[in-house]
Amino acid sequence: MMAFYPLQIAGLVLGFLGVVGTLATTLLPQWRVSAFIGSNIIVFERLWEGLWMNCIRQAKVRLQCKFYNSLLALPPVLEAARALMCVAVVLSVIALLIGISGMKHIQCTTSSERVKAYLLGTSGVLFILTGLFVLIPVCWTAHIIIRDFYDPAIHIGQKRELGAALFLGWASTAVLFIAGGLLCGFCCCNRTKKWNRYPAPAYCTRHTDKRRNVNVRSKTSTSYV
Repeated sequence: MMAFYPLQIAGLVLGFLGVVGTLATTLLPQWRVSAFIGSNIIVFERLWEGLWMNCIRQAKVRLQCKFYNSLLALPPVLEAARALMCVAVVLSVIALLIGISGMKHIQCTTSSERVKAYLLGTSGVLFILTGLFVLIPVCWTAHIIIRDFYDPAIHIGQKRELGAALFLGWASTAVLFIAGGLLCGFCCCNRTKKWNRYPAPAYCTRHTDKRRNVNVRSKTSTSYV
């Protein structure tokens, strides 16, 4: 198990970074940012739209943010993105806790290496599921932004560009996938190592011994005849 210990450490470290990135992607308001189209260099305000609030930064004025007033008045796309990101945050925290409990030097669960390997494998699967839950709303929102940006029927003032939270979401997804792959690989390598170290079953050796005894008896009986 010590030979694959770096995989465990790397997977948990990347998983922790994925948890932080998922939480930051959920809370940051820079999902949709105002698009600057045209030749006017002077920009008097910047608009940020997130899952929970929208912010406005005007010239020589501090950033002003406001939470959405009504949950029922939100677009269905925003409600679905909220739900998926909340599920992703919960899954990532659970995956990290399961991975920590499956570490070699943590004795809060069990001392069996086989059980710890299965815990790490479960943590890896949950990290991969978390990456999928983050990837779906991020790509969905990016698709809507790009579609509306090139739609000539939408006014220039209503067009938006990709915000920093979307890029952070893509980076967090990649980190979560790598972390999950490392932990699942650790579980598979540990199982393969254990399987190769298993001895031959006892009933096979006993069966061959009985056959040898029968052959010896038959030879002795024929020799007396």
